[in-house]
Amino acid sequence: MSNQHFDTLIIGAGLSGIGTACQLAKEFPERSLAILERRACIGGTWDLFRYPGIRSDSDMLSYGYKFRLWDSAKVLADGASIRRYIQDTAQQHGLAEKIQYGLKITSANWSSQQRLWQVEALHEASGTVRHYTCQFLLCCTGYYNHDDGFLPSFPGEDSFQGVRVHPQHWPEDLDYSGKQVVVIGSGATAATLIPAMADKTGHITMLQRSPSYIYSLPSTDKLTAALSRIMPARWALALARKRNIVLYRAAYIACRQWPRLMRRIILSHVRRQVGPDADMRHFTPHYMPWDERLCAVPDGDLFKAIRSGRASVETDHIERFTEHGILLKSGKQLPADIIIAATGLKLQVLGGMTVSVDGTPYPVGEQMTYKGVLLENLPNMAWIFGYTNVSWTLKVGLAATYLCRLMRYMQRNHFDVVTPYDNAGNALGDGIMNSMKSGYIQRDQQFLPRQGKSYPWFVFMHYGRDKKMLLKDPVEDDCLAFQRSTQGAYDARPSGVAG
Repeated sequence: MSNQHFDTLIIGAGLSGIGTACQLAKEFPERSLAILERRACIGGTWDLFRYPGIRSDSDMLSYGYKFRLWDSAKVLADGASIRRYIQDTAQQHGLAEKIQYGLKITSANWSSQQRLWQVEALHEASGTVRHYTCQFLLCCTGYYNHDDGFLPSFPGEDSFQGVRVHPQHWPEDLDYSGKQVVVIGSGATAATLIPAMADKTGHITMLQRSPSYIYSLPSTDKLTAALSRIMPARWALALARKRNIVLYRAAYIACRQWPRLMRRIILSHVRRQVGPDADMRHFTPHYMPWDERLCAVPDGDLFKAIRSGRASVETDHIERFTEHGILLKSGKQLPADIIIAATGLKLQVLGGMTVSVDGTPYPVGEQMTYKGVLLENLPNMAWIFGYTNVSWTLKVGLAATYLCRLMRYMQRNHFDVVTPYDNAGNALGDGIMNSMKSGYIQRDQQFLPRQGKSYPWFVFMHYGRDKKMLLKDPVEDDCLAFQRSTQGAYDARPSGVAG
């Protein structure tokens, strides 16, 4: 296929890609834009994951878009509802016809001579290779591998005669009615699967090496529903969104500043949910709150399933798989017809594509991020990476608004290229998510961009600071080199950076 050129090319048609595209299309209707998506439809994560009970673990008013507020009373929405929300948003903003599907992006190379990105994509259904060029390349691909989840090997696993499943690739025809099911894992996926399956299984067990922090949220926002009856619904939703942002941010800060106090509060909440006879050893993590992400469960559904006896928890290590289940190191046997390995994700950035400048590779894991949006040493390229400590989409919205500011500034000043450079040795050895102790992050964090020592290279994961940095601080910065359309007219590199 002949080369296709666009002013802006967005990789990924999930929550991040559609949200970013909506803001850019509204701000720059005159600029050509296309979205390249590997899957066959819009939705990203919410199209990939189809396991029972799949839902958000952030409240939907802050997880949804600011420009199109979530208008359902559900606090934690199911995956199908979120997928429809993303699809409807794309349709309403005229983006559906701008999406090209079935394309795996294999490489992106910046050509200094052409002052464009050269993008190569494999159309997986036909096996043909397509080529694109663009002025701006925006990667909205998330941070994990969509092909494979993390699946550790277990001794004796080939001897197991039942069904083994990873939630990332859930079989549509899996019948678990009346079956003995073991879910390996204690994170958000396990906490979602168990109550969703418990009504049909003979029994379901959560097998964990160590517990996670789990807390209950109301499934519906009754206060906002009441306010909607006495004021315009949009006002009530906007107020609730601001409230939720403040509350969740405050809870995170409290967990980091007073971890022992917050630990006692969370565990006291759990104790009330599981009842006085429960063994709190199964619900008491060895780490402090927000060293790993907290798991939210609507109306305490996980705790209800455990109290009812339909589900149970085992905290132990696996000795080996057996023909009919799992033998634990304690000597206990767990019978199983189905074993679900909710063992986490594999990290991957930019959808696995390679990135280069004039043919020289620039691995993302060796670069820093500028203001958590642009990538060091890479011209006209952004990586949209949301929050991991509050709703992901809050950062996506800030990043998209910053990109609009940046592009408008460049347009006014007749610049066509911008590149972030570090002139002060800011790079650290840590990845940008190093503070999170989750296993999947610690295993693969070398693939993530590097953390910087200070502004604007340090990734705060702080909504208030990011609002100032991305929406208020001047666009022009000593760390940014701008080039004008007329060759040689202006080639500004920050002082101390080699040409």
